[in-house]
Amino acid sequence: MSAHSATAAGVRTGGPQDDGPKIVEQVAGWTLVVVVAMLVTQLGLL
Repeated sequence: MSAHSATAAGVRTGGPQDDGPKIVEQVAGWTLVVVVAMLVTQLGLL
């Protein structure tokens, strides 16, 4: 294995990590849904 392929294997591109806590994503997602729903209701768009 060359030096280039050894260093390139550990490089992350900033994408989603598989080892992170899933509950944080769920809470953030549902919070966003609630905020958008409140905004739509307050503006009378529904």
